[in-house]
Amino acid sequence: MTQSTQDYPGERLGLPREGTGSIGRLGRRIGALALDYGAAYLISGFFGWDALAILALFAAIQLVFLPTLQGSPGHRVFGLRLVRLDGAWVGVWRPVVRTALLIVVIPAVIWDADQRGLHDKAAGTVLVRS
Repeated sequence: MTQSTQDYPGERLGLPREGTGSIGRLGRRIGALALDYGAAYLISGFFGWDALAILALFAAIQLVFLPTLQGSPGHRVFGLRLVRLDGAWVGVWRPVVRTALLIVVIPAVIWDADQRGLHDKAAGTVLVRS
């Protein structure tokens, strides 16, 4: 029995090791998440909304920007973009699935060897460097 190994995350997906198109690494993803969640927190605080409103606003940010700009404002600031595995436009339903699972949190913190969370695997997407 042979075990397949890869030298770097994204190799088996056909992505480069480094630079444009390579897997978006943990530091960039955490920074993007913090920026998006922070924006939702500040906006909801300005209006006096509660914690549930923060999550709803965070989801709205994801759902508006993922299909239109290939990434949330946080993704774009940290040099990331969301693509399908074949590199095509993510469409509308993939961001909905991805965002719903991201809000649940657990799927986002379980990764595969390519550093893709279960939320990205379920949606058929990958965060790459832009």
